[in-house]
Amino acid sequence: MITGPHILVTGSTRGIGAAIAEAFAARGQRYIGHGRSDGDLTLGADLAEPLAADALWERALERLDGRIDVLVNNAGVFEPIAVDAPADEWQGAWSRTMQINLQASADLCRRAILHWRERASLGQDGGGRIVNVASRAAYRGDSPAHWHYAASKAAMVAMTKSIARGYAGEQILAFAVCPGFTMTGMAQDYLSSRGGDKLLADIPLGRVAMPDEVANTVAYLALEAPASMTGAVLDINGASYVR
Repeated sequence: MITGPHILVTGSTRGIGAAIAEAFAARGQRYIGHGRSDGDLTLGADLAEPLAADALWERALERLDGRIDVLVNNAGVFEPIAVDAPADEWQGAWSRTMQINLQASADLCRRAILHWRERASLGQDGGGRIVNVASRAAYRGDSPAHWHYAASKAAMVAMTKSIARGYAGEQILAFAVCPGFTMTGMAQDYLSSRGGDKLLADIPLGRVAMPDEVANTVAYLALEAPASMTGAVLDINGASYVR
């Protein structure tokens, strides 16, 4: 039996996002995911397009019977650009990364807040939860080819804290998680290309995180974390960066 809140998860078709979707399904939660194309539990949207996030929200709202209680912003790109790349390529890479990783997430957060405010104004259950999947790079930085990625994730953390501070009185809660390397296909390729042994030596735990470790943390924040935790940013990086 499907019970509990209605949930929208972006980037749910692979890696961490797929693990998040599985975590919600295992807990009997009703969710709709997002990917490149439509599926039984997935809505297709290209978040590189400026208005795609708003269109995704409308479609998700329709699929979830007019109510979304939890938003999980997980979709993102991790694409390199060299500092000596031509200016148009450099700016294009920054624009694409900021659009997908930050602007689309901000657009969805905005729609969520407006939705919850509207429900409250109609005397319905108000409030909701946002969980943003950021990165260790938000605090530690990243490689010389990934300034834009680190900057986008740092901005996502700042956005999360701003939402938490600004809307807690309306029972709108916001959290972020900051994974380090996580055992997904993207991370495996990156570890192989940059010398996995040296990178693993920088992780005191001795291994990268598993997708279910991140997913279970997201599920906890989305479903169980006490309201007083709003604004919390949780690290999942094997002590490779400790704040």
